[in-house]
Order: sequence, then C-alpha cells, then structure tokens
Amino acid sequence: MAQIYGYVRVSSIDQNEERQIVELSKRNVLSRNIYIDKQSGKSFERPQYKKLIKKLKHGDLLYILSIDRLGRNYLEIQEQWRMLTKEKGVDICVIDMPLLDTRNGKDLMGTFIADLVLQILSFVAQNERENIRKRQAQGIAVAKAKGIKFGRPEIALPENFGELVHDWEKKKIPLPEVLELCKMSKATFYRKLREYRLLEQK
Repeated sequence: MAQIYGYVRVSSIDQNEERQIVELSKRNVLSRNIYIDKQSGKSFERPQYKKLIKKLKHGDLLYILSIDRLGRNYLEIQEQWRMLTKEKGVDICVIDMPLLDTRNGKDLMGTFIADLVLQILSFVAQNERENIRKRQAQGIAVAKAKGIKFGRPEIALPENFGELVHDWEKKKIPLPEVLELCKMSKATFYRKLREYRLLEQK
C-alpha cells in the first residue's frame, strides 16, 4: 500500500522547522513519516533524507514545502527530482508551488510543464541564494570600511597591567588573582602578555 511521507530541512539548528511540519500535517502526513534534517550552512549532510530515500517505494507520495528542500543548487535539485520520480517512481508535491505536483497531468504535456517549472524554479532558488551571499559579502565589506569590527570586542588592558605582570613573575601574586584583576581567561591573558611584550620590544 502506498505511503505518504514528508521531508523537512532547515539550514541551521537555530531555524524553526515548525511551519514546514504544520503544512505537512495539514496534508495528513503522519508524524512518524516526517523526516527532519537540521544542519549548518556549510554542511549538506542529510542523514534523515538518506533514510527517507531508502524507505520510499514506487507509488509513494512525498510532500516538501519548497523546491530548495531537495538540494543546495540547480543541478542537485534536478538530480534529486529525476531520481525520485523516474528511478523510484515516487510522486512529489511541492506545497508552495501547486504546479509541481506529479499526480497531476501524467500525460506528455503535464510532464513537460512540470519539468519546465522545475527547471525555472530550481534556477531561481540557486540564483537567489547566490545573490544573498553576494549581498552579505558586500554588507560586511562596507561595514569593515566604516570601521565596524566583527567578532568579540577586544578586552582592554588594565592601566597597571605591567605592574601585575611584574608581580606575578616575581611570584608576589598568583595567576588566578591576576586573571581576576584583569577580567580575562588564562588564554586571553597569555595572548595579551605576548602582545604586551612585543610592544615593549619596539
């Protein structure tokens, strides 16, 4: 008997997958048949998707919210769609794009339209991601040019840093006390100490 499945992917552990799950539930996808992958932006390992692929059989129906859930670029989306629909004989319904529902138009014209829409949408999805990356890079470059610093703010040295270092080296005060007075971790203290000594040499 044919089964109904759903696949959810979010590109960061901070993103909420709830919207995708709600949309799948509206279409009577059982929670046990919903496969969810969370990952960082750099990684595209999809263990749950791989499990889902093994589970899918000819005639099953797979729901996804949007076409970019299938892959990270134009070619990958195309390849996954071909593998699912042609090799495994699975029907796919893309919730955000009703034209991409392989249950409709099984004739030559219907297949042609679905394939055409798929190509356009997967191209648009990749193009949009690339534009977002460009805008982010441009924004960072502009911010840096304005002197905006990224990352953790630099910890300022206390005015008596030299004295504290001297007393610590002479074993007059223990390191934990120096760290407390400087409000630094041990790693930061040693890094600042190296920088301080380099400045002294100049």
